[in-house]
Amino acid sequence: MFKLQELIRRDMDKLAKNITTEQGKTLKDAHGDVFRGLEVVEHSCGMATLQMGEYVPNVASGIDTYSVREPLGVCAGICPFNFPAMIPLWMFPVAVTCGNTFVLKPSEKDPGASIMLAELAIEAGLPPGVLNIVHGTNDIVNAICDDDDIRAISFVGSNTAGMHIYGRASAKGKRVQSNMGAKNHGIVMPDANKDATLNALLAAGFGAAGQRCMALSTIVFVGDSESWLNDLVERAKGLKVNAGIEPNADLGPVISKQAKERICRLVQSGVERGAKLLLDGRNVVVPGYEQGNFIGPTILTGVTADMECYKEEIFGPVLVCMKADSLEDALNIVNRNKYGNGASIFTTSGAVARKFQTEVEAGQVGINVPIPVPLPFFSFTGNKASFAGDLNFYGKAGVNFFTQIKTVTQQWKDLPSGSGVSLAMPTSQKL
Repeated sequence: MFKLQELIRRDMDKLAKNITTEQGKTLKDAHGDVFRGLEVVEHSCGMATLQMGEYVPNVASGIDTYSVREPLGVCAGICPFNFPAMIPLWMFPVAVTCGNTFVLKPSEKDPGASIMLAELAIEAGLPPGVLNIVHGTNDIVNAICDDDDIRAISFVGSNTAGMHIYGRASAKGKRVQSNMGAKNHGIVMPDANKDATLNALLAAGFGAAGQRCMALSTIVFVGDSESWLNDLVERAKGLKVNAGIEPNADLGPVISKQAKERICRLVQSGVERGAKLLLDGRNVVVPGYEQGNFIGPTILTGVTADMECYKEEIFGPVLVCMKADSLEDALNIVNRNKYGNGASIFTTSGAVARKFQTEVEAGQVGINVPIPVPLPFFSFTGNKASFAGDLNFYGKAGVNFFTQIKTVTQQWKDLPSGSGVSLAMPTSQKL
């Protein structure tokens, strides 16, 4: 792992260029994609201490008990298109340093980064057969779920696929950690720092063309903060839509023609239900890339909880705006939503922030932080409909996911002769 992180740093530009070419995100964002994965590789370098068990001598006379963590065997990962480097690096570095072999299925839409990372792992000295790449779609996913030798599966992607994998693989007795959809909310209080908050909303809503499971896609304006909408629209108009390889690009294209059509349909469904389209990016044309799958920043306001554009994860550069009269009303909006990946609040009040972090039903909470994804010595802790399983990605939970615990009780003492046989259940006094 020490060598692998060195090689990833060496080839950072090459990896980022591949991601931009295949996936479409800007080069700057592609560098971030690789770097966030690199952090997990660096965390895995400390696996010797992360796997430490527990030891208690003399739990009874002459008897010691200790626990160790052992690998599961063969594990697998099924990856989405939106982070071609980061998500694979969430998975296989932790798994293999825990002693497992790993089968990685990258997205069929952008598999190049996974292949490049596997080549670097081989160059770093990973033994043959430890990391394996397979390609395909539904049939390959089902084969992974059904394979008797695979003990655990990591998945990141949509709810439909995630719940299918969780159900099918769990029925076969496998461990599953399934990170799925999201509808992350940002609550804007009237006392928030206006300039910093608007910049945060733009970055978190439109970065990566909104194709992030932690995108801040829903804004809940509390009280007078709704008056900031016009300023938000004006700043969004200044963002540049272009091919990701172009140096001035703020937003690249979405992943496919089908994705663009779905995003446009969801935006239109909101308009038809009474939402107001303050900024429409559906007909943006990029000179030189006229056939690209581009959507510009789009802002809907007057959205209500019964609209499809709110209930569905849009996964595009669309901000859905709602109104609340108080913090309590805003919290009710967030907590009634089925998803629980993340939520943020923008405020200068410590009391408001404390109430929010205590009462909000989301796994990852931001206070004046729009995308509160933790560093890898914590874990990615989405909940509710955003996660299926018991153990989250990376951090201590990730180590526990890829290992099984074994407890050893040992006795080293001479027993007196003629002590006889006791069939009673042993206790600490009678061991």
